[in-house]
Amino acid sequence: MTPQVTRGRTHAAPSAATSAAPLVAPLALIVALVVAITVVGLWHLTQGTSGLGMRELVLYAIGHPDAPQSVNGVPVSSVLSGSRVPRLLAGITVGFALGVAGILLQSVTRNQLASPDTLAVTAGSYVALTAVAAFGLTVPFWASGLVAFCGGLASAALVLSLTGAGSGRGGATGTTKLILAGSAIAMALDAVTGMLLILFKQNTTGLFAWGSGSLSQLSVDASARALPVIVVVLLAAVLLSRRLDVLSLGDDDTATTLGVPVRATRTIAVVLAVLLTALSVTIAGPLGFIGLGAPVLARLLSTKVPGLRRHAVLIPVTGLVGALIVLLADALLRAVLGAEQAASIPTGIPTALLGAVVIVVLAMRMRDQGVVRAARANAGARGGTSTPAQARRRFLIVLIAAVVLLVAAVVYGLLAGSLWLRLGDIALWLRDAAPGLVGGALDTRAPRVTAAVLAGAALGVAGTVVQGTVRNPLAEPGLLGITAGAGLGAVIATTVLPGGGRTMLVALAVITGLATFALVAALSWRGGLLPDRFVLIGIGCGYGISSVTTFLLLRANPYDTPRIFTWLSGTTYGRTFPDVVPVAVVLLLTLPVLLAMRRQIDLMSVDEDTPRILGVPVERTRLGLLTLAAVLAAVSVVAVGVVGFVGLVAPHLARSLVGGRHGRVLPVAMVLGAAMVCLADGLGRSVIAPSQIPAGLMIALVGAPYFVWLLRRT
Repeated sequence: MTPQVTRGRTHAAPSAATSAAPLVAPLALIVALVVAITVVGLWHLTQGTSGLGMRELVLYAIGHPDAPQSVNGVPVSSVLSGSRVPRLLAGITVGFALGVAGILLQSVTRNQLASPDTLAVTAGSYVALTAVAAFGLTVPFWASGLVAFCGGLASAALVLSLTGAGSGRGGATGTTKLILAGSAIAMALDAVTGMLLILFKQNTTGLFAWGSGSLSQLSVDASARALPVIVVVLLAAVLLSRRLDVLSLGDDDTATTLGVPVRATRTIAVVLAVLLTALSVTIAGPLGFIGLGAPVLARLLSTKVPGLRRHAVLIPVTGLVGALIVLLADALLRAVLGAEQAASIPTGIPTALLGAVVIVVLAMRMRDQGVVRAARANAGARGGTSTPAQARRRFLIVLIAAVVLLVAAVVYGLLAGSLWLRLGDIALWLRDAAPGLVGGALDTRAPRVTAAVLAGAALGVAGTVVQGTVRNPLAEPGLLGITAGAGLGAVIATTVLPGGGRTMLVALAVITGLATFALVAALSWRGGLLPDRFVLIGIGCGYGISSVTTFLLLRANPYDTPRIFTWLSGTTYGRTFPDVVPVAVVLLLTLPVLLAMRRQIDLMSVDEDTPRILGVPVERTRLGLLTLAAVLAAVSVVAVGVVGFVGLVAPHLARSLVGGRHGRVLPVAMVLGAAMVCLADGLGRSVIAPSQIPAGLMIALVGAPYFVWLLRRT
């Protein structure tokens, strides 16, 4: 290189050295990650149920005369090729694919919480593959990948179209809306999956465990077939790297000015991400949150490694980080539990816990931008200039109509089922003069209807309180993790402490529901219980708790799994009148308190400053109200299992009918919630009788379209 002399000082030409310098550190990081994956992979190969450990493998690898040639009559080569190597390759392949998918989605949406899971891509792919299995269709690997791709792409398109993610608006508002939309749509898709698993038990045997992400493989065929596609997608993603670099600089107008075709770039990146996610789901099931955790860790590394922010190196680095996370999670799981115990535990459980932690940490770091300024809890309330007398008259008319609807739902619930009854049968039963068959049917249905009514009422009230206090019309106890916490307590009582009886189940459900709320509140407390942060932390904790629940469920007696899974889907099956006493008692105690605090809820649903000006202690009041909502949600789980969307839909319908004053919204939402769950329970018992669909799944199937409409409207 010819030196340049300027005023006595010598300067080298900047071209080669200057351009190469920023790549040294990223390339060194890539080498380090490859070495780490190799080391962890070798450790991973030494784990298994055959007893073939590290010493035996080393001896076998170097051809030592003392090396074992078989284990329990199975050749060592067969152990490696039939179990351990396929599992290792599946972990690397799936982890790399999900890491790249996650970084692509985060880049085009400019959102650190975007991932295949939070955009419902994983749920869409899973439900599509479950449908194929449920209807007994046998398809080759490429066709399974195509099915998963179509399901994932449809889900991603729906979420992105609803939220406008990546449209240049950004900010915490976009983050909250994205996670709410993705979580709710994923819940609905999971409900469809759950219904298929319950209705087609024989065709879907084993899909529940696989649905949490499993690396178990019979051969290397699936990974080998996916590898060329992943390489092609990686090359295409790297070719997009310059456009992604420009997109990350600012809004769409800036990128367009710099010559980037924004819409085409975003479409290509999303399609590539969905394709990678579909391949990973086809190979190993829905392996949760690698697509969230790997990009976050890679971006953290980019603050320490010069040049890593460029997508040309950030994309492959993120893929390697994803592969390393999957292998570490699988190896640590088997090291802690032992190969025998870990065989029944999907790798997706520890990765889901990782994703939950990432969501919580990112939510704690975000600044609250007040989604409520754009979509307050009173969204959907009727406006107008009606007089107080007209408003009261309208409230009474709506309340009476809701009560009539509830009575009709109760009657339908008593009459419907595999044996349809008549109104006269109910009259005979009330006089204790019904025939044996009719009396037996009503003796079973009456407690179920009562449980549905009381639990629905509790969820309607809880949802109203949550939406009012966090000022978000899209929040509900299920999205805040409260029902997931209560469900965990009930599963602990059923699987870990099976001899405790109903009292133990009620106590643990309430305790864990309140403990979940306390955890969410504690993590959200910095700067006050700000609405956006509170909702996102609740969603993260809910994901983590659900993974623990799945872990306990899979370790339980296999014969109990379908029954517990059905209960977690929301069902009144097997309920008796003593089972509903806790819900009735809590409703009787909390409803008068909440009605007495209706003015405080009204003020808190406006903004953060108005209640302070009028002397309301915001943090203390919000904490007390949300505690009451948590208790209501927890006892509802005891009565009907985990039911979603009721706490979302019932309050919004009530506000749209009677306005935003909570003295009117609370009773109407309570009655509407009771009618919703009761009607869903009756339909679930009669639509495909004698088979039954859990009430929670019926509500999710109806609530999801309503949620989509509501999200677009707000």
